[in-house]
Amino acid sequence: MTQKITQTLEFRQQQNLVMTPQMQQAVKLLQMSNLELQDFIDAEITQNPLLERVEKSDDTGEGEIGEMGQSLPDQNPELSEAGSLNSNKNDAEFESQFMPQENIREDFDSGSKMAEIGGSSHKSFDDDLPQWEDTLRHKISLRDHLLAQLHMSFHHPKDISLGSLLIDRLDQDGYLREDLSVLSAQFGCDTTVISDLLARLKKFDPTGVFAADLGECLGLQWGEETPLTTAQQSFLENLTLLAQHEYKKLAEICHCPVEKIHEMATAIKRLNPKPAAEFEPFIVQTALPDILMKQIPKNMGGGWRVELNSDTLPRVLVNRDYYNIVLGHAKNKQEKEYLTAQLNNANWLVKALDQRAQSILKVASDIVERQNGFFLYGIDFLKPMTLREVAESVDLHESTVSRVTTGKFIGTPRGLFELKFFFTSAIEGADGVTLSSQSVKSRIKQLIDAEDPKNILSDDDLADTLKKEGIFAARRTVAKYRESLHIPSSVQRRRAKNLGKN
Repeated sequence: MTQKITQTLEFRQQQNLVMTPQMQQAVKLLQMSNLELQDFIDAEITQNPLLERVEKSDDTGEGEIGEMGQSLPDQNPELSEAGSLNSNKNDAEFESQFMPQENIREDFDSGSKMAEIGGSSHKSFDDDLPQWEDTLRHKISLRDHLLAQLHMSFHHPKDISLGSLLIDRLDQDGYLREDLSVLSAQFGCDTTVISDLLARLKKFDPTGVFAADLGECLGLQWGEETPLTTAQQSFLENLTLLAQHEYKKLAEICHCPVEKIHEMATAIKRLNPKPAAEFEPFIVQTALPDILMKQIPKNMGGGWRVELNSDTLPRVLVNRDYYNIVLGHAKNKQEKEYLTAQLNNANWLVKALDQRAQSILKVASDIVERQNGFFLYGIDFLKPMTLREVAESVDLHESTVSRVTTGKFIGTPRGLFELKFFFTSAIEGADGVTLSSQSVKSRIKQLIDAEDPKNILSDDDLADTLKKEGIFAARRTVAKYRESLHIPSSVQRRRAKNLGKN
């Protein structure tokens, strides 16, 4: 029996979500930081003759720039000024529950000493004001101190230039942690040149500066007067065992008695693990803020103003005059179609940049409003928050909020934070109140810092203490939070206390 093969025409209706190339590009724009966006726009300007970058010196306002340099109309009714959002809805409600702050700074510097403020012991933004006695002497930075020595010790311009570059690579503790091969590739010189120069720089004051790690820093100080012995070198190479209080293992590696290990441990306590600590502090800022947050004076309503960072935000315009001129000289249909396509692409990019700006401002403003307590009073008042909550509040998809908050940094009076930082899990508290996991971590650290050396708190003890305070965290949760803070266990802390007595 043969089967007959036939062809039939059938209509079927179904829905599919298809992302056009422009939609895919818009998603990518959301994920980019301001600096990444600059590179993208530079590439677009190279291939599209109708796009022009607006220089910072141009007086075109603060927000995204539309055609001919005019600011695009605000899409959000809450926009108070170009590129900024106000967030002051809950100020009265919050300040009715906690003591109000009268002298919060209006301005901030995301790389200043204010970045250190944020712990529960700081209740005011005035904590960074210098003491009266500090005003009697001028503290210089480590960089200035080292540059003065550099110009006295070196005479060849190449050595001075290279030395200046290495000084600028020091972190806030005075360490040079970058690999020599990486520095060699960046500076365009041989690794032996950098190595020889570093050997001389490591003799600069303060001793220990330019060290690659803690062991080398301590070794430079320890061996300043007399060369290090083999046992001392082995001891410094195994500081991890010292942190774990594995004295017997250290004694075996160093080929010396345990008593000698205790002596060496006591000796390095007198050394300075942070050579830069004696100088005016400086922050090595590896990220630039995409968003800025500033205090609004109380006579203007109070609250916070959130705006995009105009210093890092690239701005473009569509040059319609150039388009009209070139269109008038177009010789054929193909050239006209090319110009029309470029004009459409340029218009789309400007609109996409504006939509990106509005989305970032919406999300950042909502986060600032929700975390008002953190910005006023510190980490103890950080609220638990999820992507879904913010997405529902600003009427965006959860995935959009996730893209907006990834890799975006906000400069605040408490320092520089990635927007992801503010999304924390919740811990159940008394009377149904939920607490941020960051707040619980802060409380655990406070309890451990204040513990009696004769009565070291175990994880069970910490969990019980938190429970009495209305914070219901299991012992495993406490242990996980303690480890995330890099705090040793109760056994290791007890050993450390006993060593301190000896």
